[in-house]
Amino acid sequence: MAALSLDLRQRIISTCDRGEGTQEQIARRFGVSYGMVKKLLQQRRKTGCIKPRHHLAGRKKLIVAEHRIAIRQHLKRKPDMTLAELREALGLKCTLPAIHYVLVDMGLTYKKRHSAPPSKTAKTSARRVKGGSASKAG
Repeated sequence: MAALSLDLRQRIISTCDRGEGTQEQIARRFGVSYGMVKKLLQQRRKTGCIKPRHHLAGRKKLIVAEHRIAIRQHLKRKPDMTLAELREALGLKCTLPAIHYVLVDMGLTYKKRHSAPPSKTAKTSARRVKGGSASKAG
């Protein structure tokens, strides 16, 4: 849902200031909810501004810029840290996927490598066999 334009907000506030009806009537007149009229008046009273405040809405980030710097430092010292170890080292109270998404956003990847030596690439059968039932007979 899009925010109301600043022009519409100003017209609603000025209509309220002139006393051209109750808040419910003004809401109906401009095609907005009664709650929106109340919210605009309250916002102006508290902040002196009636602009949209989308930047203040939603969930706040738990992993901020300082944490990102600390993540890089920890991973330089110990590149094979698990997400759980990283969370504990930073003292964060967030989920492991949240840390994963931040690492991806930072361009950091985790490549799992086996600690065992690579297997030999020698052939497993001595001769080439034809496929199908003919090879099963012998």
